[in-house]
Formats: sequence, C-alpha cells, structure tokens
Amino acid sequence: MTAGVTPPASPLLRVVLFEPEKAGNVGNVARTCSVLGADLHLIRPFGFHLHDREFRRAVMDYLEGVTLHEHASWTDFQGTLGAGARVWAFSTHATELHTRAGFARGDYLLFGPESRGLPAWLRDALPKLKLPQPGGGRSLNLSVAAGVAAFEAGRQIEGW
Repeated sequence: MTAGVTPPASPLLRVVLFEPEKAGNVGNVARTCSVLGADLHLIRPFGFHLHDREFRRAVMDYLEGVTLHEHASWTDFQGTLGAGARVWAFSTHATELHTRAGFARGDYLLFGPESRGLPAWLRDALPKLKLPQPGGGRSLNLSVAAGVAAFEAGRQIEGW
C-alpha cells in the first residue's frame, strides 16, 4: 500500500458461491477474487472440505489475498447484508445480460452449485443476470462464469 493512500471503504466486489460442489472451482474463483480485490463468500453445505488437496492446489497462495467469509446457510448470509446491499443472481433462466446491470462497488455476484444452479426460490427472489452463450450447449463452468461476470463488473465500476 502506498503511503497516504486510503483503501476503499468496501471491496470492489463480493463473489458469493451458494453450496459449491467442487473444490477446484472454488479455488479458481478465489484466485479471481485475489486478482480483483474482491471478497469471497461461501454458503454451506459444500461438496468438499476447505482442506482438500484439490482446493489447496487450485487456490495455491492466492487465498492470502482474499477475504473469505463462510456462512452456515442462506439465512446466515442474508443476516450479514447491510442496508441497500445489492445481490445479483446469475442464472441461465435470466433474460437480462450481465453487461446491462450497472454494477456498483461492493455488489454481490451470486452463483449456484455446479450441478444444478441456483434453486428457483432463490433466483426468483433476486434480480437475475445471464452471460451470453450464443453457441448454445451446456452452461459455462462455475469458475469461468464467475470470472467473466466479476471482470465485467470491475470494468463497469473502475472503467478499465
């Protein structure tokens, strides 16, 4: 940190993984968060342990640069949200593209589990965004989708 420079009041972004299943994906998302200066929120249950070899290999030493928050449940996570917090749910069921969201510093980007995505009760309660997938086929990998969304949000916020 440069002397005389005040760090921002909130992180650039907050990436939230709801019930993630694969350690490698979470590790890769943690690396993206480290590079962007974003916080990472993990909502239980997980399909792995944070001490798994695969998770440690994927995250390497990048976890040192990430503020990691673990939450026992969605309700627990909701209890940590401040007034005016904006949570964007990413889903293939959305109609609005992520490029049109108008992201702001400190926004939460929410992603569901790899095998099933966000449950309907959750995604229907939040503003939903999608990533374009003009080639059709299956959905993007969780860590790729989170990276694409986080970098677009960062671009909008910081004007890169």
